Amino acid sequence: MRLSRDGGRNYPTAHERALTKALPSVPAAVRITGTDGLVSTICLDLDVASGGKTQVDADHVIVTRLIGQHGGRWIDDFSPNGGRHVYLPLAERVSFTEARQFVEALRRRLPSLDASPHQNAAAGCIRTPGSPHKTGGFQVLSMNLNAAYDVARRRNPTSVWEDLCNDLAEELADVRQRRGANLVLVDDSEYLPLTAGPRNIPLEKQRTARTGRYDNARYGSPSEARQGVLASAAAAGWKLTDVMALMKQNVWAGMNSFYARYRAAQRTVALRRDWAKAVAYVGSKRSKNTPDQPPKTNDRKSYTSQLDTQGALPTPAGGDGLSEHQFVRTWRNALHYWEEVSAGTRAGLGYRFLLRALGEAAHKSGSRFIEFGVRSLAVGTGGHHTTVARQLRELSGLEDPMLRLVQEAKGTHGDMYELILPDRFSARAGATVWKRGKIHALRPVFRELGVVAAVVYETVEANDGALISADIARTAHLSPTSTNTALEILAAWNLIGRRAGQWHVVRGTSLRRLAEYFGVLEDIGQQLARYRQERAAWREWLAHRAAPGLQLLHPDEDYPFWHDAGPPDRERTLWDLHQFEDVVA
Repeated sequence: MRLSRDGGRNYPTAHERALTKALPSVPAAVRITGTDGLVSTICLDLDVASGGKTQVDADHVIVTRLIGQHGGRWIDDFSPNGGRHVYLPLAERVSFTEARQFVEALRRRLPSLDASPHQNAAAGCIRTPGSPHKTGGFQVLSMNLNAAYDVARRRNPTSVWEDLCNDLAEELADVRQRRGANLVLVDDSEYLPLTAGPRNIPLEKQRTARTGRYDNARYGSPSEARQGVLASAAAAGWKLTDVMALMKQNVWAGMNSFYARYRAAQRTVALRRDWAKAVAYVGSKRSKNTPDQPPKTNDRKSYTSQLDTQGALPTPAGGDGLSEHQFVRTWRNALHYWEEVSAGTRAGLGYRFLLRALGEAAHKSGSRFIEFGVRSLAVGTGGHHTTVARQLRELSGLEDPMLRLVQEAKGTHGDMYELILPDRFSARAGATVWKRGKIHALRPVFRELGVVAAVVYETVEANDGALISADIARTAHLSPTSTNTALEILAAWNLIGRRAGQWHVVRGTSLRRLAEYFGVLEDIGQQLARYRQERAAWREWLAHRAAPGLQLLHPDEDYPFWHDAGPPDRERTLWDLHQFEDVVA
């Protein structure tokens, strides 16, 4: 079940829990589409928001009469606000696409029917009888419990489903015609030589693969949509096993739904056939390129390159005599002690992950001097770049700061900050053994699961199998309540487990796969693309300022966002589009 923490408005995947005998205290819903892309129960949501209770009651009479005319049986319930749900259990499961088309066709007869629960293979869910309701009270069965159980156990045969589809033949034909019917193997994305190994497929293809939804103007049928996804995967240098792994793990629930019309034994055969077509298509496109034309060189500076600063590096504060590597490791110890005294506030959590992002940047650049701009750091912390700019000013202005501003931004160069050891913690940090492993900013999956869950996961990860819940709360500097909530979230997604009362990391669960399942990678990609556009606009403005005779691409715009947030970060960033794989690894 998925719990709604906002009073029944949203049921995010991050709040998914195992079904238990205990009644949930908040509204709860269950997923409609299975991990194989098949639907076993058609769920009809008659919503009072479309026509009011009078329309809901009228539509309820129409749909139950329709089901009854064809010998079908159903379960229904009602909400305290007047809405109703009608459930049609099926003996033979149908594909996600068939179910979606059926509900869309039925909506032409039922104005109050909300089709959204059947519109997304990964996220579609419905609140069931027994769940608390957002307006107070509960979702209540409108029939005898034993009768409802009998309908769920002795489900409607295939003949009932076929008769209902025949009754809706005209509406279904309209739905299918609108989406298109013929398979057209078309994919207009360019194929470039891959000198650095496989890359990510376009964001819209990731979304289609995850949810089963696609652009009707571009693809006329599920067959076209799935072929487009496979062609993009082939063009990105993927192998068929990469695609199959995502489908098997149900990260690509939408792709599973596209193949649900095949029998289980035929799905792999169909997938291999489609993959061969995709590879042939991409290969023919590649052969059109001039073979003796040298590949484009990438003169972009890597984030691991030596810092190209505005001048010579300033002299480190304090004269500690440590090498850069030793200093950064010691600074991490000081950060641990700093977190002890800054714990307990929401701002403290934001500071913690910003300082982690700076520590990760210092490790990768090999220097205590950080010149990654606020937009780069915003990608690492999951926040807004203006928030990062404010937090940097606040952190550098503290009584015992962990960093100081050494050079202000100029042109394409961002502000330069130096990591420093506060006098308050320097002695303890220098006497403490360096922490093993990497320091992480906010890893992508925790944009969905939350920063508290990120801190708890880090704590379990660093002390694998050695801590009970109370130890985790104390070590992470969190309250017992928030720690237990985070542990519940992490355990629900199989990120951690418990043996003999002690928590450990589940090694078989991939943070990257979960981030893709949640759609977080798409959000990061869009954020990076937006920042690249803003950087290009800033460089253009600088060029126009240096040579006023140049024509601006957007002469009517003054790029006001720069005036609010200060100059942008430099073109070479820690999290650049070309380093996307490193972000989500």
